[in-house]
Amino acid sequence: MYPRLIFTLIAFCVFISTSIAQNNKGNITGKVLTNDGNPAPGITIKLLNTSTTTTSQADGNYSINTSPGRYTIQFSAVGLTTKQIDVELNGETTRVADVVLEINSFDLKDVVVTGQYAPQSLKNSVYMVRTVSSEQIRLRNATKIQEVLSDQLGFRFSNDLTLGTADVSMMGVSGQRVKILLDGVPILDRGETREGLNQIDINTIDHVEIVDGPMSVSYGTDALGGVINLITKKSKGDQLSIHARVQEETAGKKYDAFQNSGTHYENVGLNWNHKSWEFGGNFSRNNFDGATLGWMPKDQWLGNALAGYRTNNLHVWYRLDGTNETLKNNGPVNVNTGIRTDAHYITYRWMHQLQAEWLVNNKLSINGVASYTDYSRRTLTTTLNTLTGDRRLTLGAGEQDKAVFDNKFFRATAQYSLSKTVSLQPGVEVNLTGSSGARINGTPTINDYAFFISSEIQPTDAISVRPGLRFIKNSVYDAPPVIPSINTKFKLNDAFDLRLAYARGFRSPALRELYFNFIDANHSIRGNTNLKAEYSNSFNGSVSWVMAGDNRFSLRSSLGGFYNDFKDLITIGYDPADPSVMMYINIDKAKTKGITFNNTINFKNLEARVGAAYIGTYNKLVDDVNNEAKFVYYPEVSSTLLYHFTKIKADASLFYKFNGTLPTYEVITNTTTGENDVRLAKRSAFSIADFTLNKYITKTINLSAGVKNLFNVTNVNNTSTNTDGAHSTGGPVPMGYGRSYFLGLNFQFHK
Repeated sequence: MYPRLIFTLIAFCVFISTSIAQNNKGNITGKVLTNDGNPAPGITIKLLNTSTTTTSQADGNYSINTSPGRYTIQFSAVGLTTKQIDVELNGETTRVADVVLEINSFDLKDVVVTGQYAPQSLKNSVYMVRTVSSEQIRLRNATKIQEVLSDQLGFRFSNDLTLGTADVSMMGVSGQRVKILLDGVPILDRGETREGLNQIDINTIDHVEIVDGPMSVSYGTDALGGVINLITKKSKGDQLSIHARVQEETAGKKYDAFQNSGTHYENVGLNWNHKSWEFGGNFSRNNFDGATLGWMPKDQWLGNALAGYRTNNLHVWYRLDGTNETLKNNGPVNVNTGIRTDAHYITYRWMHQLQAEWLVNNKLSINGVASYTDYSRRTLTTTLNTLTGDRRLTLGAGEQDKAVFDNKFFRATAQYSLSKTVSLQPGVEVNLTGSSGARINGTPTINDYAFFISSEIQPTDAISVRPGLRFIKNSVYDAPPVIPSINTKFKLNDAFDLRLAYARGFRSPALRELYFNFIDANHSIRGNTNLKAEYSNSFNGSVSWVMAGDNRFSLRSSLGGFYNDFKDLITIGYDPADPSVMMYINIDKAKTKGITFNNTINFKNLEARVGAAYIGTYNKLVDDVNNEAKFVYYPEVSSTLLYHFTKIKADASLFYKFNGTLPTYEVITNTTTGENDVRLAKRSAFSIADFTLNKYITKTINLSAGVKNLFNVTNVNNTSTNTDGAHSTGGPVPMGYGRSYFLGLNFQFHK
């Protein structure tokens, strides 16, 4: 009886003391604004020297429940200046004056999310991330993503005029080894070329983040050579936004208004935010016709819809992107019969995304995404009798082909802060891909399951270490038991940072490489079910220097180097059983290495980005044939100049890149003796440049004009003699259709 009575008395005393303590507490309330007068939601508000932390609400208001006393409150957020105020809580409630945070333009331009636990300033990121800002995209007046990446260091694009597609290479690594993401979600492509890059409406893209080198731990297969993350536009606060854009552009000297020769781009969109809800939609038509210059006409219809719900701790949104693209390869008319053969390539892409971000508390946050992509490309071949107008389907092999691909993707991560010095990010990822079609063997699928975990350790304010591991289970091949990586950042002083990293890269064979037989008049490629997965060991490092003065001047420079050693790289070679046919094969070894030097200068109204790169590649095929392992190198120089005429509300922009001579080795087979020989081939150097002018006519209307491809580049000389087989490299290489001129009108309304 006595123990029970004692326990009851203790419990009663604890209850009374707790109630008294709670009654003695009060509230500190206030509101946070940005210097443009708008509420500042999501600001981290901390009572220094205590464990009490909260965040501002959607309307900028906040409330802190604490005991009476004197406190220092700190207000901080990425992209805003940090501010501290002193306050004394005497009674039940103390209302403090509104706190105004200045927008830090230097940090705000360089907030990145790719590979981060939370949005992070570029200077504090453990990864070396490059960005193409929203301002660069706007001033470029581009109609596709390829245009805003073409002047980036290490980027090379190749065009297939027969298929109407383009592929991208990053730092000597090409094709499916470059991961393309839309808000962190993989974009599905049918083959090794990254044609999906140009099937996303650029008018919905806010900025682009680029990470060179393997990101296989965070993003899995295909992230062997690097990641390109397209970040879409987001909006907050109560407002209605309406935008529209019309742009007309010549194709070289050829132009017809709003149809036929040239590029004709129209866009309209609407976004509405009210309280916690967001709804939006966007619709574009991108029509290009360069047939008279040898380029296949293309008609794109692009649309997306968005619905979202946001509170201070939760953000959930659904996005649908749709693409209908038709490429028209109309043949010449037979002078004897009056009949021509037309091949049209019709693409449909539907990409659904459901994403959620949940801030559970000040230590734990959870992110999740589920997506479904339905992608198809159909070949529709017909004959047209130009005398009678009669059109009929053809019956040749592959002339009525349709390939269908679908992808189901799920990814969930948790970001947990164990202490001030250690954070964890465990995650799971499921990637299910299927295909079917006349040229695909059966209805194959590849299912990929992964668990990954990384940690960010900061033993001191000057050192950040991020080790990571990825565990993989695949339905088709023997996946490696674990993929490791480690990234480090050392703050040498307030201006200098050193980054060093190692990553194990990994890429599984794609469905096309395993099962797709692609045979027509210009291509002859067979899939190979015996392919091995690709691996790499990659090392990179960089030293960056930041001199951030006032808003009038800032300078950022970085010097970096990389080395990649690939094993079992997948490429195209001859089928041993049938030398007239090409097939996918593994190369024992391939390597790339190089150095880069980048500088970003902001001075008053001028922003300048100047950089250079020297990149080398090595192919094991050369060593096999000539018993001589050599690297071949090529240089690049890139610069972007943006000048803002504030008084007249106008901008002038110059985008320039020098692409040095690109050396490649080709294997020449003697058809008589069957012996192989290797010779060095070269693609000539060339420069590209765009000049644009943008002028605000009113607060809502902007006029743009400019010249693209200033140096009138069309075909680039190439000494390769390989003109047979699949994806031949012989003959002149098409890089552009000549100097073009554009005029555009943009409308932006916000209320």
